[in-house]
Amino acid sequence: MRKRNYFICTIFLSAAIICGIALGAVFALVRDLPQIRALEDFSPSAVTRIYSADQALLAELYKKKRDPVPLDRIPEKLQQALIATEDRQFYEHSGVDIKGVARAIFRDVMAGEFVEGASTITQQLAKTLFLTPRKALTRKLREAFLAFQLERRYTKDEILELYLNQVYFGSGAYGVQAAAEKFFGKPVSGLNISECALIAGMPKAPSVYSPLVNPDLAIERRNLVLRQMVDTGVISREEYKTASSQAFSPPEHPGNTTRAPYFVEYVKKRLEDEIGATRLYTGGLTVDTTLSLSMQRAAEKAVEKGLADLRQRMKNNGIENPAPQAGLIAIVSG
Repeated sequence: MRKRNYFICTIFLSAAIICGIALGAVFALVRDLPQIRALEDFSPSAVTRIYSADQALLAELYKKKRDPVPLDRIPEKLQQALIATEDRQFYEHSGVDIKGVARAIFRDVMAGEFVEGASTITQQLAKTLFLTPRKALTRKLREAFLAFQLERRYTKDEILELYLNQVYFGSGAYGVQAAAEKFFGKPVSGLNISECALIAGMPKAPSVYSPLVNPDLAIERRNLVLRQMVDTGVISREEYKTASSQAFSPPEHPGNTTRAPYFVEYVKKRLEDEIGATRLYTGGLTVDTTLSLSMQRAAEKAVEKGLADLRQRMKNNGIENPAPQAGLIAIVSG
């Protein structure tokens, strides 16, 4: 009888110790996690645009090239392409794909290293917003815990919209709107199936699959996404053939081009003094100015002609190597 009681006490004590260790480990993992409620006031940094009096875009200011758009302005084919590629069970799981995790653990154990992440879209969002990209078991556990919290507080569409506006797509573009403008010179709402597939394939390795860096790899990755869209019934085989045959043509003027740069620098300095650099470069402001771009261009042409005439007169007078002339600035405001 005494042995039986001793055995029961030993089992009970062992179970209590194991539970205590488990609870302690969980507490250690979650005690310093960020609060998901902070997303209620979350406002991702956006592009500030400076316009002329005749509504021509003079410059874009940003720390990260990001231009958030609502989900209903993002093509359904882009949303479907992303889900088909990154997380086919997105609308079924609660933040973590258990089967995917089990499969990834098996492959990681067999390989002896992290070879497959099995992160859902929700987990990727949690990592992007709150965690570091460092591969470690503790980070994966924290990522999963945050994913469960996100799924409890937000709808699937809200999570998908946050992801599409937040994730990095390579070549300095954050979010699908910035990616569409960077790689195709058009708003995200104007993307066709081929372009949607190319962008959807980039989050896996943005620096590798950027079409401005590795166009051949980008096309290869795009075609893989298109095949996955066929497999999941998102597009037909005819649509696949058409989309996969399209070549990539980068926009003529990718990136941020500044017009009237001297005037823009003046405006930037005034705004930094008035509202601060943080708000200027992350607030997504629209700045209207008094400069007339058409008159500015006419003034610049006149200055260029005057300098050319001056150089010719100096050459006619035998001055072959004139000293550099001071720069002339023409700013025409209304």
